[in-house]
Amino acid sequence: MTRSVKITAYLVANQLDIKGIKSFLDIKPKADSSSELFYKLSEEKYKYFFNYGVIVFTGYTDEEIKWTIKSVNAFQRNPMTQWVKDEFDIRVEAGRSITFEFDGVIMGDVNDRAIRIAMFNLAQSMALDHYLTVSENLLGEVTAFTHQLEKTGRLRISRNNMMRFLGRALNAQNEIAENIYIFDAPELVWDDEYLDKLHQGLIKHFDLRVRFSEVEYTLRTIESNLAVFREIINQRESSMLEVIIIILILVEVFDLFITKLF
Repeated sequence: MTRSVKITAYLVANQLDIKGIKSFLDIKPKADSSSELFYKLSEEKYKYFFNYGVIVFTGYTDEEIKWTIKSVNAFQRNPMTQWVKDEFDIRVEAGRSITFEFDGVIMGDVNDRAIRIAMFNLAQSMALDHYLTVSENLLGEVTAFTHQLEKTGRLRISRNNMMRFLGRALNAQNEIAENIYIFDAPELVWDDEYLDKLHQGLIKHFDLRVRFSEVEYTLRTIESNLAVFREIINQRESSMLEVIIIILILVEVFDLFITKLF
């Protein structure tokens, strides 16, 4: 007998208040930590909240998904103007080994833990998409500065604006380090060879390591450019300070000259 399990993930905000959601729902999660909440509502109905703004559903209708997301609106920090959606299918066929297809996986058997691992990896994939977009936007801004430098020989940005931009880049880097766990297997796969095989297969299926490397490389490029920009701004401010000191000396000399003369 063949059955299908559909997993749907939504990126709804930059962050979710996990502690607030846990108190609000007032039902015991099947698994939880400071960064995630996993609920089982029935044999085929699950929802999974992640602190980096992703909510994953299994067994929910579209209307139930919309209602659930809106019900936790108060716990969404910097909500998205438009939710980002992704889907993944698990097809269960008795006796089959784990086999990955373009938009899903075939498994011989599935349980709560296997569904949770699939939901977890789909959420990681969505988070990487989001962080790749963030890092590419930052790189676009850096590229505009380098083009300006090439054409005019000057960097028209104040120190304060440069420090704000640096802060955004560092925050993006910190969020990625805190929220992307592709190099650390979840605890539930440690003692289960079957789940570990599924987990490793999902990492490859979603290209998580490759995409993580892309984000990491982009952020390193941004950091290198910002180091050059900071040096230029420091030199510019140093030159300005030298000019101010020269002007003050000239004023002092002129004042002394006038005093001696009159």
